[in-house]
Amino acid sequence: MSVYLVVLCLALLQQGGEARSDPLGCQSPDAVRVAEEALEQINQDRKNGYIWSLNRLYDLSHTQEQEKGGSLYKLTIDVMETVCHITSRKPWKQCDVRSIGNIPAYGECHVSVYVHTQAKLQSYSCTLREVPATAVVDVCPDCPTAENLNEPIVRETANLSLQRFNAESHLANYFTLENITKASSQWVVGPSYFVEFTIVETVCSKETDASELSSCTPMDCQFAHRGFCLGSHMAHDDQFEIRNPVGKRGGSRQDRNPVEVKCDIYEPQAASVEEQVHAKADTVHAEHQHHNHTHLHPHEHLHSITPSSNITVSKTQNLGTVVDQPASPRASPAGSSCPGPRRHRLGLKKLRL
Repeated sequence: MSVYLVVLCLALLQQGGEARSDPLGCQSPDAVRVAEEALEQINQDRKNGYIWSLNRLYDLSHTQEQEKGGSLYKLTIDVMETVCHITSRKPWKQCDVRSIGNIPAYGECHVSVYVHTQAKLQSYSCTLREVPATAVVDVCPDCPTAENLNEPIVRETANLSLQRFNAESHLANYFTLENITKASSQWVVGPSYFVEFTIVETVCSKETDASELSSCTPMDCQFAHRGFCLGSHMAHDDQFEIRNPVGKRGGSRQDRNPVEVKCDIYEPQAASVEEQVHAKADTVHAEHQHHNHTHLHPHEHLHSITPSSNITVSKTQNLGTVVDQPASPRASPAGSSCPGPRRHRLGLKKLRL
């Protein structure tokens, strides 16, 4: 019996030199933290759409590599769309998940991430889909329903909203429509239309004559400002279609059809990077001065701030794919204590988010 144990131990030691799997479960704080950091990097890598929030860790496998001293995680995470557009570059924990009345969307990502002194996203593949209108109506019959982005009425609502923004903003240049990202409609006293869209700064200043605005082109440089807008248009009960021309009783369509708009304008990424470089240089300069000055005050104590996570997010570039497709059955999780608990349900009991 002792000879058998010796042989078994030698075999295990030989295998341990290559890799070792640990039963790290979906409810482990370390595993959840890796999933959160991986999602942050996925959001950084994406160029279009909305920022995603972590709903739950659905499955994982964890391999500890003895030679490299790190661990390779294969994760399946469930995500929910937030109200923050990718343009904002906000951390996903600062963004609210879309409510039942705001065209919610959900999906899942298969993620590979290597963790040593940093969490480095290796690859990801995600699928996303909107919550079916039937599921929304069952819970909230009066909630807005999604509109086709290609409908003329949707584009005109966006254009009217942008016109109002350009007329009322105090920015130096005009902005032009970039992309319509979401649209919905709802019956109030008449049909109301809601659009979400991105805008980009043009080369035309506010002093440009109105007759020349159609020829204003977007700034073709990395310092152009971009924005994300929420626009709405509510038709009067005697004019339900904004596709119609100017009413016979006079007045412009915009006067007769109230338009509301709210835009957030973001600093160009190039400007943000430049600001960070200057800030870092200022910090180094301040630390250098402090270092040269501390010997004069031996009784002072230096305090350090401990980060909430010892994993540093690494910048990634084009590491994954995202597709829109209907939900399909998936395999049961194989990881220990998987799946983890959901953070959001939106009151949709019939739909497994």
